[in-house]
Amino acid sequence: MKELFLVRHAKSSWDYPDLQDIERPLGARGKRDAPFMAEIIREKGVHPDKLVSSTARRAQDTALYFGKAFDRPVWDIELVDQIYEAFPDDLQTVVSGMDSQWDTVLMFGHNPGFTVYANRFCHGFRFDNVPTCGIVHIRSEVDDWRDFLPGQAKVEAWFFPKEYRI
Repeated sequence: MKELFLVRHAKSSWDYPDLQDIERPLGARGKRDAPFMAEIIREKGVHPDKLVSSTARRAQDTALYFGKAFDRPVWDIELVDQIYEAFPDDLQTVVSGMDSQWDTVLMFGHNPGFTVYANRFCHGFRFDNVPTCGIVHIRSEVDDWRDFLPGQAKVEAWFFPKEYRI
């Protein structure tokens, strides 16, 4: 069985207009939401084998908060250039290339790619938008990530910050 958790990066800061997009850090809300959402899925019994992140700073920072919640060392986060500004087919390529020994992976990245990719695994509904720090859990009974495809995998659950905030 393979489980993929798509984690859209937490809310980024626009306080530094001279930074390139890939360099934008998390904003105050992102720094609040990332550890909060990491704790939500940790409490649900998720045990990731690997954390895979876009090379964008805001995605890496989000992954670091999740890594801390799961007691994972910083060097255990695999950075993948292809996730930044990825189209859904690019994301599928990344997923298909993941180590078959990993059964549960948290992947940190961006919209619109994450929303469109997640919708490939939906049955009877669609996401309008995976919000910042939103998490989509996709599951399949396959043994190899190369077989983790629409029709073989489906969205099991989703966790969005607004569901837990008053």
